[in-house]
Amino acid sequence: MEFEAQRDGLIEELRHLGISERVLEAMRRVPRHLFVPESGRRNAYADYPLPIGWGQTISAPHMVAIMCDLLDIQDGMKVLDVGAGSGYHAAVMAVLAGSGHVYAIETIEGLAEFARKNLKKAGITNVTVVTGDGSLGLPEYAPYDRINVACAAPDILDTLISQLKVGGKLVIPVGRYYQELYLVTKTDGIKKEAKGGVVFVPLIGKKGFSQSE
Repeated sequence: MEFEAQRDGLIEELRHLGISERVLEAMRRVPRHLFVPESGRRNAYADYPLPIGWGQTISAPHMVAIMCDLLDIQDGMKVLDVGAGSGYHAAVMAVLAGSGHVYAIETIEGLAEFARKNLKKAGITNVTVVTGDGSLGLPEYAPYDRINVACAAPDILDTLISQLKVGGKLVIPVGRYYQELYLVTKTDGIKKEAKGGVVFVPLIGKKGFSQSE
């Protein structure tokens, strides 16, 4: 009950940001505390990032809400989540996708396994977590209606654009230490819209940043 009250309080905070009711309801349905290590659960519904191990973080709830709002995920859609982390963002998108499916890719095997366990505990069944290089996307399940990138990329990646359906949308933070969040819509070319400054951990991989950067 304590977590439920905290979650309701968070949802009211996010409502003041103009987040859509569909996204708010999806976030209400996902118990964020199950996606945070036990040591940090008392802060699970605070609106800031939290450490989840392996040098990674779970994004602040408002950032998850904003990115989900920009993507406009509808029932039945196939979604790619790059940088699965603890699985929370994928879980919220899975609720929005309904009868659709989320494919989440994570480069750190231990974190991918943590995400799988968390999703199972939360009763989320329409997410598949794969270990691999997220900068290359996940071509075996492409094309996608939506792609969410929850780590900072050096550019809007062609590898991801090529796996997006025409009319599909991609949300991606671009930059090394501070990033601009872009909403990209694939048409006969691409339409990109800057949505504000953000700070994410780097995307490590062949088309991302190297471990030493």
